[in-house]
Amino acid sequence: MDVKTFVEILGSDFFTGVPDSQLRALCDYLMKTYGLNPDHHIIAANEGNALALASGYHLTTGKIPVVYMQNSGLGNIVNPSTSLTNPKVYNIPVIFIIGWRGEPGVHDEPQHIYQGEKTLDMLDLLGIKYFVIDKDTIQHELESVMKEFREILRDGHDVSFIIKKGALSYSEKVAYQNENFMLREEIIRHIINFSGDNPIISTTGKTSRELFELRTTHQRDFLTVGSMGHASSIALGVALNKPNHKVWCIDGDGAALMHMGALAVIGSLKPKNLVHVVINNSAHESVGGLPTVAKNINLPEIAKACGYAKTFSVENYEALDEALKFASDNEGLTFIEAKAKIGARENLGRPTTTAIENKNAFAEYVRNL
Repeated sequence: MDVKTFVEILGSDFFTGVPDSQLRALCDYLMKTYGLNPDHHIIAANEGNALALASGYHLTTGKIPVVYMQNSGLGNIVNPSTSLTNPKVYNIPVIFIIGWRGEPGVHDEPQHIYQGEKTLDMLDLLGIKYFVIDKDTIQHELESVMKEFREILRDGHDVSFIIKKGALSYSEKVAYQNENFMLREEIIRHIINFSGDNPIISTTGKTSRELFELRTTHQRDFLTVGSMGHASSIALGVALNKPNHKVWCIDGDGAALMHMGALAVIGSLKPKNLVHVVINNSAHESVGGLPTVAKNINLPEIAKACGYAKTFSVENYEALDEALKFASDNEGLTFIEAKAKIGARENLGRPTTTAIENKNAFAEYVRNL
């Protein structure tokens, strides 16, 4: 179905959420139509943030907002869905658009399989009525469903559309880019050169894929293939329990924003052996390249305010190496923002080991340090 037709049938003019590759057509359409005009479209830090924002929109306008997300984001909406928008609390109607990763019977990455199996069950538990859209869904069918959904929304209940792979189409592709110079894969190569035999915890998406391809052996690396925003907290747990060994975290700007409270916890505990590198391309690149707000904020200053002992922001490889050398040679909780351009190799592969194999190898390695 053409995404413009889909949006017109919804009848809403305010959208907020977290980008998803399954929703690329919708995200491109929103960027092409509204850009980041806060009256119509806001990319949120996480899905719970989006739902709360949508609630504020409804309170002030009386209109129905739309929240879009990958199904992995359902966990982030459980609290506001059950304690904010729920009819037994504030009775706030919202339309959810959810990309169905890990759909049963469709090959996908390991982090999506269980979530995909439980997606519809979770919506049932949350009391959110849903309709699944696939490649064969026609306009008349969707209009009929939306007519029914409007009655549900009038009563203050939430509804959702589950989007299968390829269900939505949009002819105008949007190219996302920035003015930065360094390549993420090359930044990771430089980190490897300074990290030596120390463990690395890498964030989800292309970062972990590139780290895997740059290594010939992988036991030193924990590839956080899911759990977006939590790599730094995993690294904190490792660093606190291996205080005599340097621990490196390779994070992304979208991930750091998603659960930014982790910076405060890390900064308050001040592990002297943790190096936290955020590769900032100001984009959700792994799901299409849509922008984050990281371009507009000062991540090193935030880290400093949270208690990080030393912070850097680097824009070229020479400055990157200086920061990495300092982190390698000195004790103290260190934060490095490495500004990167958007882009990756077209032939970038995926890990050939399973998540369990990665965990077991990494656990054995760090326990024997």
